[in-house]
Amino acid sequence: MSTHLLGTKIGMTQVFNSDGLAIPVTIIKTGPCTVVQLKNLETDGYNSIQIGYHEVPAKYISKPNLGHYKKFGVNTFKYLKEFRVDSLDDFNVGQEINVNALEKGKLVNVSGISIGKGFSGNQKRHNFRIGPMTHGSKNHRAPGSIGAGTYPGKVIKGKKMAGRLGGGQVTIKKLPIININAEQNLLIIKGSVPGKPGNLLQITAI
Repeated sequence: MSTHLLGTKIGMTQVFNSDGLAIPVTIIKTGPCTVVQLKNLETDGYNSIQIGYHEVPAKYISKPNLGHYKKFGVNTFKYLKEFRVDSLDDFNVGQEINVNALEKGKLVNVSGISIGKGFSGNQKRHNFRIGPMTHGSKNHRAPGSIGAGTYPGKVIKGKKMAGRLGGGQVTIKKLPIININAEQNLLIIKGSVPGKPGNLLQITAI
């Protein structure tokens, strides 16, 4: 059974293992999530589950989504995500999935939107070197040449230049689970995950 969960990033801290070593960890408020819809190979062309997370009053839900929730007879959720699965045998509409589905010591992939850094230059975005900082130099953080002359007479696609940095989907793979707090639905994993505290995260057990 593949395990997929949604959660909210709480923040980072450190814990100490039995050898006294400090381990940087991220605390994630994980679930509980509810299975809203099952999609199967016969009617939809693929197997997947839709899960809802963070229950909210119906007045905060758009009318199309409200009708979707009413159709399957489940509560209304702020977040609704779909995950591909190999088999639907272990899932039912209305089923609750929480941190108990994960195991301490196992690995997970965590996806989320990274912190947006706005319009950034080449040094920050692509780790370019700066120019000479001595007196008389007029090239400190300039991009330099961006192409040839008469031929091809254009900037080649994919040229590394200044532009928008961050604010995109990022997946951090194979993060080990350090501990699980089932009472408070907290997942403690080693390392950092995308986004600021409060960011929505997708957690997949591997």
